[in-house]
Amino acid sequence: MRGALLLASGLRPRARAGTRVLSAVARSEAVAPQNVLALDRAGLEDLLTSWGEPRYRAKQVHDWVYTKGQTEFALMTTLPKQLRERLEREATVGSMSVALEQCSRDGTRKRLWKLHDDHLIESVLMAYDDGRRTACISSQVGCAMGCTFCATGQMGYRRQLSAGEIFEQAAHLAAELRAKDERLSNVVFMGMGEPFRNFDAVVDAARRIIKQLGIGARHITISTVGLAPEIRRFADVCASESLELKLAISLHQSTDAARGAIMPVNRKYDLATLLDACEYYVKVTRRRISFEWALIAGENDSVDEARRLAKMLKPLRGKAHINVIPLNPTRGYEGLPSAQSARFVAELNLAGVPATVRTRRGIDIDAGCGQLADAASKERREAQREAAAVGGD
Repeated sequence: MRGALLLASGLRPRARAGTRVLSAVARSEAVAPQNVLALDRAGLEDLLTSWGEPRYRAKQVHDWVYTKGQTEFALMTTLPKQLRERLEREATVGSMSVALEQCSRDGTRKRLWKLHDDHLIESVLMAYDDGRRTACISSQVGCAMGCTFCATGQMGYRRQLSAGEIFEQAAHLAAELRAKDERLSNVVFMGMGEPFRNFDAVVDAARRIIKQLGIGARHITISTVGLAPEIRRFADVCASESLELKLAISLHQSTDAARGAIMPVNRKYDLATLLDACEYYVKVTRRRISFEWALIAGENDSVDEARRLAKMLKPLRGKAHINVIPLNPTRGYEGLPSAQSARFVAELNLAGVPATVRTRRGIDIDAGCGQLADAASKERREAQREAAAVGGD
C-alpha cells in the first residue's frame, strides 16, 4: 500500500474519468474550463443561455449530474451533440482529481483528492448494513488546531477550502452512488480541518448539499473542536434559516488541564465557556448536541472519568449524547486504544447520559482523519528530496 502512495507523490495522479488530458503548451493557452459543480442551478442556466442554449438545457445537465450521477458530457444523450462537444471543450464536472483510493474489507472507501494547486485532501465513504451511505468530508487543507492525537493537526494548516471544493467532495461520492442505484444518505464534516474556522464556506456548502444533493439537514453533521463564538453564531444561523443541521463537539476530556494538554483550543475557550455556548445552542435551536469522546487507554476511559463527564453535562441533560470513538493511532501520538468502552458507556447510561460506541470503520486502511494525506505528503516530500539529491550529483 505504501508503494501505492507514490501515486500521490508523483507527477501523474490518476485523471478523473471524462477529463481531457492536455499538453503543457495547450494548457497554457487554454481558457480554464467551467466547473459545473461550482455552479448552482441559476449559475448553470446563466452559463448555458450565454452560449445561446434554451434555459431548459440547464435542468437537463443538472439532472444528468445530480440525479443520474453522470460525469461525462459525451454520455448525456438527451443533449444535442453540438452542446455535448462544447461542454467537453469548455466545462468539467469537478475540479479535483483522484490521487489515490483505499478500500477496506468492511466497504469503507478512503479517497485522496488532488486539488488544482496540488494540495491533497481526504474524503471517506462509509457503507453500513442498514443501507446508510455516509460521506465524511474535509473543510480545510490541514488544520491549525494542533490536537495531539489527530493526524491532520500534526500536518499543520495549509489553506481554506472553498465552498465549491467542500461541496464537490460530497457531490462526486453522491454521483458515484447514484450510478450504482444507491444514494448518499448522510454527510459529516469530520474530515481534515476545523469546519468553524472556515464557517461561511462550510455553511454555504451544507446549504448546497441540502438543495442540490437532496440530503436533509438532519442528516448533515458539522463538528468542531469547541470554538465557542462560532457555536453561538451557528445556533443563530440555524435558527434564523430554520436549518436543522446537527452539531458535534470534539470533547475527549472532562477537565481543563487534561483537555488543554491534548487540545490547545481549550486554553482559549475553556470547558465552562464551551458549555455556555452549548447551552445557548440548545436553547436557541432546541436541538441535541453530540459529544465526541476518543477513548484513550489509561487517560480518559475510567469509571471515574465517566462520572465526571456525566456531571459536567448535567445542564444539558436530555440534549446531549456521547459518541464513544475507538482511538485511531496516529504518527506522533503515543496514546493507545482502550478496551474499556463497554464499561465506560454503561456508566454514562447509568448516570442518565445516553452514550454509544461508534462502529470502527476502515481500521485496515488509513481511514482516520488526515492519516492518508499525511502519509502521502510525507512520501511526496521524500521523493522530492531524493530527486533533488539525484539532480545535485
